[in-house]
Amino acid sequence: MGRVLRSEFLKLRKSSIWLLIFISPVLASLTGLGEVSKDFPSFKWEMTLSIMVFLHALIFLPLLTGVFSAFVCRFEHAGGGWKQLLSLPVSRGSVFVAKFIIVMGLLALTQVLFAGGLLLIGQLKGFEAAIPWKIIATSVIGGWVACMPLAALQLFVSTAWSSFAAPLAINVIFTLPNILIVNSEKFGPYYPWAQPFLLMMPGSGESFGALNVPLLTLLIVVIGSLFLFFASGFAYFQRKEI
Repeated sequence: MGRVLRSEFLKLRKSSIWLLIFISPVLASLTGLGEVSKDFPSFKWEMTLSIMVFLHALIFLPLLTGVFSAFVCRFEHAGGGWKQLLSLPVSRGSVFVAKFIIVMGLLALTQVLFAGGLLLIGQLKGFEAAIPWKIIATSVIGGWVACMPLAALQLFVSTAWSSFAAPLAINVIFTLPNILIVNSEKFGPYYPWAQPFLLMMPGSGESFGALNVPLLTLLIVVIGSLFLFFASGFAYFQRKEI
């Protein structure tokens, strides 16, 4: 596993794909710099976080999950890379797990930068209320955990299809309806592309649609989806003809 991870890191260092981790946090931070309501001065942190989450978790975070998942398989799909990699003394299971770890590592860095953007906005705008560390941590970690099933699903698709563009196109197609799906309490919690938004949005008394679903229910769905997608992708990769 260690050797496979080192190999994946070397591929990552030779590309510029890791620069994408800055895009969503920067755009979300620029959105968060807008003026928030002055009626609730003690909730400026939460309101700014909510504004940033709308752009970050509803659109860019699901898209980045698909991009990273497709990228970690790109080299192997080119020029018989799978045969070269699997001819080495490494197991297929280690390769699949290592690629999943790389994707989740890039998403973790994205989430850290998102939190840093929020803290920077608070300092620039002089928020007087204390920093709600628990709310910020819950949002950032929750969004990262919610990306796990989607990353497993996208990695499954990316290992199955040799095309780099096809998995990305599918990811875009399923990300765009998010703004409608999250309004549905019935379907929203079960839609992998909407789950990052649902777990990142801080709780409020004005919840709507799928945000009314209890946190425990969301976590059960996310963990169940992770097990299903990861096990399916892992089993497929073990039997994949190279």
